[in-house]
Amino acid sequence: MPDVWSMVSNLDTATQERLADVLETRGADAQQQRMRDALLTDIGFPARARVLDVGCGTGVLTRRLARWPNVDSVVGVDLAPSLLGRARTLCAALPNVAFEEGDATALPFPDASFEVVVLDSTLSHVPDAESAVAEAARVLRPDGTLAVFDGNYSTTTVALGEHDPLQTCVDAMVTGSVTDGWLMRRLPRIVRDQGLDITRYAGHGYVETSGAEYLLTVIDRGADMLQATGRIGPELAGALKAEARRRVEGGSFFGQIVYTSLVARRPVADRQPEGC
Repeated sequence: MPDVWSMVSNLDTATQERLADVLETRGADAQQQRMRDALLTDIGFPARARVLDVGCGTGVLTRRLARWPNVDSVVGVDLAPSLLGRARTLCAALPNVAFEEGDATALPFPDASFEVVVLDSTLSHVPDAESAVAEAARVLRPDGTLAVFDGNYSTTTVALGEHDPLQTCVDAMVTGSVTDGWLMRRLPRIVRDQGLDITRYAGHGYVETSGAEYLLTVIDRGADMLQATGRIGPELAGALKAEARRRVEGGSFFGQIVYTSLVARRPVADRQPEGC
């Protein structure tokens, strides 16, 4: 099954709305917010920074960026008009935010347009991540900063032991919702190939036990994907979702995803000596 995030606009309206809700659920999670704040702190925004948020979705990070110290303006770009519609509504009160429909591998901006380019949970969904990084580097101004945050989704687990049936749901969700779950392990090389200097590369552990609001959406989507592909029937899909909630209510639920952040700078071009 192809990555649903790379084809949101082709999905039915109800599914698009459900995916938008997933982004907002994740964005409201306190652990997720702390990880993004750590990323933004590592960036070190220059005064009056113009920022590009690539793959902005419903604008969760865009809204945070718009209020961040030293940020003058933020442009959010996404392929999906439905997600951009939600983003525009949620950002209506922020005068320094704008949105454009666009592809991460062909950004609609001139060279050297932004002091900071951020890709939050975007690159793992792009079929050609190398081209997306190249585009990000192209639109960066000299001494500009590229910041990437994404899941190392090969680590995603809710298993309490071997052959845990709920892990099958998670594996199905990752297969159907992520183009490359291993991307963040290769990202340093991709970034260096574009001539950028890495200043920070860090891991962030995300764990849910009680509540599990976000990882329950992961299990539910995985169960639905298994049913949609005919691997299981509706009764089993419902039973798997119920088992996840039984664990939450009984205090035995465990889920974990390792996220990774990378911050890199575009070097200032060498100046020619005067008189040359």
